[in-house]
This record gives sequence, structure tokens and C-alpha cells, in this order.
Amino acid sequence: MYLSSFLSLHTLWVTVSSVMQHYPSVWGHYDVCKTQIYTEEGKVWDYMACQPEARDMIKYVKVTLDPPDITCGDPPETFCAMGNPYMCNNECDASTQELAHPPELMFDLEGRHPSTFWQSTTWKDYPKPLHVNITLSWNKTIELTDNIVITFESGRPDQMILEKSLDYGRTWQPYQYYATDCLDAFHMDPKSVRDLSQHTVLEIICTEEYSTGYMTNSKIIHFEIKDRFAFFAGPRLHNMASLYGQLDTTKKLRDFFTVTDLRIRLLRPATGEIYVDEQHLARYFYAISDIRVYGRCKCNLHATGCKEENKRLLCECEHNTTGPDCGKCKKNYQGRPWSPGSYLPIPKGTANICIPSISSIGNPPKFDRIWPNISSLEVSKPNQANVCDNELLHCQNGGTCINNVRCQCPPAYTGILCEKLKCERDPGGCSQNSGQGAISQRPLLILTALLGAIGLCIC
Repeated sequence: MYLSSFLSLHTLWVTVSSVMQHYPSVWGHYDVCKTQIYTEEGKVWDYMACQPEARDMIKYVKVTLDPPDITCGDPPETFCAMGNPYMCNNECDASTQELAHPPELMFDLEGRHPSTFWQSTTWKDYPKPLHVNITLSWNKTIELTDNIVITFESGRPDQMILEKSLDYGRTWQPYQYYATDCLDAFHMDPKSVRDLSQHTVLEIICTEEYSTGYMTNSKIIHFEIKDRFAFFAGPRLHNMASLYGQLDTTKKLRDFFTVTDLRIRLLRPATGEIYVDEQHLARYFYAISDIRVYGRCKCNLHATGCKEENKRLLCECEHNTTGPDCGKCKKNYQGRPWSPGSYLPIPKGTANICIPSISSIGNPPKFDRIWPNISSLEVSKPNQANVCDNELLHCQNGGTCINNVRCQCPPAYTGILCEKLKCERDPGGCSQNSGQGAISQRPLLILTALLGAIGLCIC
């Protein structure tokens, strides 16, 4: 008997665990869009804000170079080894695979020796500027989650601008300026991210930190995303709740970390000295071996998935939303204006789901057999459609559906579907005895009910 009871208890615990396994952690990872919960009326959907996982966005990028013929090798040319202007026996030849340096080598797998890299033509037309624009396009709005990292196989450029676009390349804004001399190059005082604060985090700066010129041990340029996050989340990003709160309430901050395109403007190659050596112009060029961009598809907190379809990233929208960024309500779910999800309150946020249109409430879609908790269903003119029924639009908390047009609620409840406690309207709010604590105790109530069903008790 005890063995039977133990096995029954184990089975019950597995059942309860499966019900609770999709609840987000206390810090709010926003990796679940909805979960089923149990109420007195049965199972209902509990919706929450959600977003896709961060990923390596370079896998989905399209790269464009301007001018188009700026890549070396057509015609073949020689260039000097980095750091030694007198070793000019290296060759770039687009017709030979081993000697070619096409743009796709900026994004291939690293770790091979020698490194693979894209390379421009040399500065043979000096003093005409050697300008190159490298545009990275995703045809999708993405939210940056980690530092942008550019690794140069040549020396880091003397002058460079990183730019962003939020409208698929129609307009551009500077992200950061890079120079060996900011005042001379861009008429800006040099700064680093460490000079910023919460109040100045959106300031566009010029930094000399990554422009040390023609040095073999200095290849990497950063655009510091995480350092900017740290102004709100702390040095080790432990307080992500604070960051999410700021992103939720400050549109300019959220837009700052959002892009559709990035553009790297190379304005002057590394010279390593004040004057350009006109006798050895083959030593001046750009070469990039790696670009890293990490982020997530922007889905307005209405999706956890983002798929590639016809070479385009698309959000796998939930919450009755649709569109590439889940930016509008689906047909028949336009009962109120579309709204993005919200990170607040922590940890689950607010889903702001699209609700059925008035004309479709009486005949909801067949596949959605579990009706959402629609406490925010502010239905006007209820005579135009069924407000309640005995199949999907149940009156909650013991209410009775009267002729499909109204719910007759128990004394303690009010609302279209008896979904609100009357005490919530009182200045003092509801006490713990009024039912506020019901959600947090649901797992225990479920377990107790199931135990009672097999004749066990918790003593």
C-alpha cells in the first residue's frame, strides 16, 4: 500500500512540475509567451511578454561594398607586409583562390592559420582619399545584445565611423567615431565609454582608444554595447531588471540599441606615422578578418522564435499578432489597438495581446479551445455580440451567463466576465483574504486536490 501511495505521489508531483515548468525565472528571461494555468473554471492561458534568444546575427547578413571594385585582386597587385614597408612580395589575385581576399572572408569561421580576410586595394591613388563603405544589412529590425567587434588584419584605421540605420538604409546616424586624433579628424574631444553615465549614455563620442595605427598586436575595434548596459544593470549585468525597466520606459534608449543596418566607413588607413610614405604606398590598405554582431530579432515582445524564410528573418508571432516584427493584430483580433509587449512588471511583463474584434467574439476560431484570461476585454456595446456562453466565454468566479448578453456575478466580483474583485476599486485595495494570493498558491492547491482524489492527505 505504501509503495502504491508513493508511486501515486510521484506521478502527481511530475504532473504538477510539468504545469509549472514554463514559468519564467524571477529575473525575467522572457522566453515563454504563454502558459496554461488552472482556475475554478478550468484551464486558461496566462500570457506574458516574450522575446527570441540572442544569436550570431552575422549568419544572416548581406554585405555590400562601396565602391564595388574596392576589393583587391582585379587586376592582381602586390602589397607590403604589415609592419614592414620593405617586404612587398605579397600578392592579391582574385582569379586564384589561395591569393583572393573577397568580402565573404570577413564572416567565415576563424581559427585557421594564416587567417582569412577581406582586403581592399592599396592606396596607390594617394593623395586621393582611400574611402570604403562596408554595409551590413539584415532586412529585419534587430536588437543588439553584445559588443560589435571588428578585427583588422591590417593596422586599425586612422579614421573610421560606425553608423546605423533604423529604416533599412534610407537614412543613417553615427554610432561612434574612431580616430588617432579626434580633434583633427572630426573636431571632437576624445572620450571613452567610461566617461559616460546613465544620463549621457546616448551621446555620440569619438574615441582614440582603438586607433593606435600600424601595430601587429592591435587589431580589434569595439563598439561597447555591454558597457552601456552596465550603467543600468551594474558592472556584471546582474540587475537586468533595472535595464529592462529603462528600455521599457525610454524609447530613445531602446531605439539606440536597435538597427536594421550597420555601416563601417573606412576613411583613412593605418599609417603609423604623421606623414604618408609616398615611396611605399603599397603598405597602406584595409584588411578585415572578422566582424561579430550579436542580437535578437525585434518582435515587440510578442514572439520567442525567429525563422529565416526566403533569405529573410521573420518573427514567429504569438499573442494574436502578425507581421515581420509582430507589429499589428491578426484579422479578427482587432478589438483594441495593437500595442507592443512590456517588460514590466518584472518578471513576466505584460503581453498586451490582441483581443477578438467585437464582431467575432460570438464565433471565436475553432482551434483556440482554451480562451485567454481577458480581464482587459473592455467590450463596448455588448448587445452587438455574445458576451458570454457555456463553451468558451465562461463567466468567471462562479458567475452565471444570462441569455449570452451578460454575466450575473457573485457579490464580491464585477466586470464583463466577473473577472474583477470589487474590492480592487476601494482605496485600500484587496486584503490577502480577498483572493489576491490565489495565483501564488495554485501549485499547492492543485497538489492538494490531486492527493485528495487518491485518498492521501498532507498532515
